[in-house]
Amino acid sequence: MKKVKNVQEKVYKHLQSHERDEIAYLMAEGYSKKGIAKMLNRHPATVSREIRRNGSQIRETIYRSNRAQLRSDERKKISHQKIRLKNELIRDYVEHKLSLDMTPEQIAGRLKIDLKGYSTNHESIYLFIYNERPDLTKYLVRGKRKRQKRSIKPGKRIVKITNRTMIDKRPKIINEKKTYGHWEADTVISRQSKSTLVVVRERKMHIMLVRKISRKTAENMRKAVIQMLRRFPENFVKSITFDNGLENAEHERIANALGVKIYFCNPYHSWEKGGVENGIGLIRRYFPKKTDFSLISDKEIINVEERLNNRPRKTLGFRTPLEVYENCA
Repeated sequence: MKKVKNVQEKVYKHLQSHERDEIAYLMAEGYSKKGIAKMLNRHPATVSREIRRNGSQIRETIYRSNRAQLRSDERKKISHQKIRLKNELIRDYVEHKLSLDMTPEQIAGRLKIDLKGYSTNHESIYLFIYNERPDLTKYLVRGKRKRQKRSIKPGKRIVKITNRTMIDKRPKIINEKKTYGHWEADTVISRQSKSTLVVVRERKMHIMLVRKISRKTAENMRKAVIQMLRRFPENFVKSITFDNGLENAEHERIANALGVKIYFCNPYHSWEKGGVENGIGLIRRYFPKKTDFSLISDKEIINVEERLNNRPRKTLGFRTPLEVYENCA
């Protein structure tokens, strides 16, 4: 039997940071590229390519090892990034649905229904937008060029409202969203005008109603909430959760008019009525901050309301709030 010689294959190794330090030092000492390659036991082409690609962009004679290392690390990082949404059909679908104000999560959920045999996830869509198509960020809810962490705003002064029932006493069945008819209410304000939007949202089916009032007063708030919720049957209006804003001071009159129980969030705990807070974030897509609500017509507001109630929701199995309501009514 013939003996097989062990042949050690040549394996290319990237230059290390200490080798870049040596290149910078030897160049300063006047060594040639061939001389530097011999000192490092590297091929001359390796040294030449390193100086050309990672050296100074102005003059080749200036080579700084720290800058070269940063350029090399950045190039390596980019080379390892995966291309998201490789399928052109999925890309076209995502772009179209983004233009219709759908979120990446909604698009990913709906894609399985509309395009049989295809699938993706919301994180891939976000990476596709931020890494490859930053021009599409304008369609995102927040419209940020970079993904940002949420920050905590300092608390505001507590406004005392008499005869409040705090959210701690709200029945657990409401917290678990097992029954319909439990609403949350809040307002959307603008520094450009005294006009305000009143928003109410049902916790389980996510139906959302929006109305404009001329001023943010307790009387206007009471009238708007009663007017919006009176359209529903009694079994669909059982409770409302407010924050501690002074505009909610007439909560007892609202409770008597609608026959509902009123609850209040704890101070600084806006997340306890997270549904309506999320809804306000969606409304801001159409009426961003500094919008003068006095110039917005009731027809425009109703149009936005209809759009929001026809958006598929993940928690509803990607059905729309109106579809859920029509099946339950």
